[in-house]
Amino acid sequence: MDLKELFTEDRGVSPVIGVILMVAITVILAAVIGAFVLGLGDQASNTAPQASFSFDYDDDGDGEVTVTHEGGDTIPDGELNLTASGEEIDKSVEWDGDATAGSTANISGDTDESFFEGDSVRVIWNSGDSSNTLRSYTVPSDAEDAGA
Repeated sequence: MDLKELFTEDRGVSPVIGVILMVAITVILAAVIGAFVLGLGDQASNTAPQASFSFDYDDDGDGEVTVTHEGGDTIPDGELNLTASGEEIDKSVEWDGDATAGSTANISGDTDESFFEGDSVRVIWNSGDSSNTLRSYTVPSDAEDAGA
């Protein structure tokens, strides 16, 4: 084995460069994945609140539905909407201030009519670009038409 040949041999350079490139790619991938995961952490704080709601239909001719916040997270004013059969209900009938345990809202399907059989009432949470239906209720089949 010739010592001069050992120092001039460059076959060992290729594996070293390969290892350096592999380490560089691993570091770049780790940075990209870390940035992605940390970006998702911002959205985690915008998750829907955990709250329980109950519905009570008054079939004594008024045709009103009382929505009660039974418990769970307090929902800030302006983040909670009620819809009846897909249409947003006038905000004046909603909770006055934050929705907390025991808060109620009395609503009818329309300002001039009571609810009809099969109408759907939904409690919807909206915050920024996030939206979630927290609870829904269907008016029972014994509900009378407002015109009858």
